[in-house]
Amino acid sequence: MSSKLKTTDVILTPANNKRLASLCGQFNEHITQLERRLDVDVKHRGHHFSVTGLEIGVGVAITALKALYKSTESDQLTPEKVHLLMQETKMSVEQPVDLDDTAVIHTRKKVIKPRGGNQQSYVKSIPKNDIVFGIGPAGTGKTYLAVACAVEALEAEKVSRIILARPAVEAGERLGFLPGDLSEKINPYLRPLYDALYEMLGVERVEKLIERNVIEIAPLAFMRGRTLSEAFIILDEAQNTTPEQIKMFLTRIGYGSTVVVTGDITQIDLPGHTESGLKLVMKILKGIDSISFTQFKNTDVVRHPIVQKIVSAYEKHAKS
Repeated sequence: MSSKLKTTDVILTPANNKRLASLCGQFNEHITQLERRLDVDVKHRGHHFSVTGLEIGVGVAITALKALYKSTESDQLTPEKVHLLMQETKMSVEQPVDLDDTAVIHTRKKVIKPRGGNQQSYVKSIPKNDIVFGIGPAGTGKTYLAVACAVEALEAEKVSRIILARPAVEAGERLGFLPGDLSEKINPYLRPLYDALYEMLGVERVEKLIERNVIEIAPLAFMRGRTLSEAFIILDEAQNTTPEQIKMFLTRIGYGSTVVVTGDITQIDLPGHTESGLKLVMKILKGIDSISFTQFKNTDVVRHPIVQKIVSAYEKHAKS
């Protein structure tokens, strides 16, 4: 690969000083963010931009600048939005993907668009399979997208309820030792699921649906002995299940149900030498019809850019 620097010019239209100010950010912070992320140098005079760097970085930077400027039509840019748009642009350049309507999730409060090939493949696999596994590092949208698909299915009356479960490993599932009533005992472990639901349905509606048992949020131990039909069931943090627990969970599925299992096999919190149930099912259930696996990578991380760097550093350390 050539290490020769190249310079490419682009003129952003239509000329609009307010949109240009949003694009550049306060004290040029958005342009600086783009330069650091893609290892390029960006100069601009008015709406004329000049980008210098290695060919691939320049290509991504030009595409990102155009996408960011287009988004200023309707959006005031923030560092977080710049990061997400750049991440999406980088993914689409590295793994080109045509986003079609079947991958867009519609919920009461917002429309959610998967970013990049793996997220799109994951979302599209959920309605086509009985059991879907989303496996990969933190920040790749595994749980968030699963909850979004569950909400969409509930609102379209494809399922009659949503069941969200997590293994309460930190408490050894012996919840009686924690202070407070049941909801107070389990809430800390299930907070990310609540947050996603609130964002998509609103706090008031979520509370009503929980009261009516249309949405049930519970520790994995509470799934034992049940058969779950006409439901959208999500098991989050599945790397912290034992082989017996995940087998128990997967055999709860009844007619008309969809199961999504998410986890990160690099963050196992099980005690001692206990084997992760998620690692085991990845070997046992591969190749079975109606069971799908999506493997996310560190390049799919859509949180703060430092999260991607941390994930990459740990992956490198594990291989050394």
